[in-house]
Amino acid sequence: MVIITLIFTLVAALVPAMIWLVFFLKEDVHPEPRRLIIYTFNVGILVSLLVLAAQVIFQNTIGTLFESTIVAIIGLALIEEIFKFLAAYWAVHNDPAFDEPIDAMIYTIAAALGFATVENFFIFANLANATDILVIPNILRAVSLRFVGATLLHVLAAALIGYYWALDHRRGPFTKMVVVGLLLATFIHAVFNYLILKFQAVNLLYPSLFLIIATFFILNDFEKLKTIKE
Repeated sequence: MVIITLIFTLVAALVPAMIWLVFFLKEDVHPEPRRLIIYTFNVGILVSLLVLAAQVIFQNTIGTLFESTIVAIIGLALIEEIFKFLAAYWAVHNDPAFDEPIDAMIYTIAAALGFATVENFFIFANLANATDILVIPNILRAVSLRFVGATLLHVLAAALIGYYWALDHRRGPFTKMVVVGLLLATFIHAVFNYLILKFQAVNLLYPSLFLIIATFFILNDFEKLKTIKE
């Protein structure tokens, strides 16, 4: 039973990421090599360990200030966005397949979905440990919430960084454009987390509506990059 639950949890963690990955890969008119997408996804998984370490250090460094919700939300969001971008940058920036501006958005999304999969797995595994009879229904409900919630958030924030990276993607990792993207992504991430904390117990409408609006802007960014030639 334990093995079955573990396998189910792992599959459930992957499902939201795979759906969004397939959806956004269709935005690239010149599909990227599968091996590089998979590699970037896996780097996103591995970087989650560095994110955890950095967030623990951040929490211990600022001490009592961590109890301030705004400070915590912004700081933790910024750490995640920096490391997700670095995962994508490290994985592809020297690869010959990284040859179009739109590729920057594709690979930042792939890295972010690897990271989101790890988050999903531990959240679903915690549900599995906390429940017995209702473990599968509870995990399925969590999958649906994560699909339109935190997993989509990671996609949108990463895509936004990718868009600004694309505007100057032949230079180093932290150009002016990338910094702008990181700040905007952190803002979106922090706003979503704030809305979740404020309204989750009552209503998920506001966080979901926020992400829906953001999605339209990100899809528009994809269309803009399709018109840019090397």
